[in-house]
Amino acid sequence: MKLLDCPINGIRPMSEFTYGGEYRDMPDPDTCTDKEWAAYVHYRNGAPGLKKEWWYHGPSGTWFIAERDTITDKISRTYIAGQEEAK
Repeated sequence: MKLLDCPINGIRPMSEFTYGGEYRDMPDPDTCTDKEWAAYVHYRNGAPGLKKEWWYHGPSGTWFIAERDTITDKISRTYIAGQEEAK
């Protein structure tokens, strides 16, 4: 069984989680250009390697970030956004 370490609830079965996409810094919508906003909305970096990804733990309603190597599928750490020092 594949497991994922939720930063709030600890190690849980992967069936409790939903992938939310690649984490990327959002540009300021009030000051960015249309081109910058379109790039944020539509473009993704599909290159293999270490990625920051959004994940959602359904039973607790917790969104968090997982750092995952897409080549090996190994998750090195998980944390709540803005709390990078945790775990």
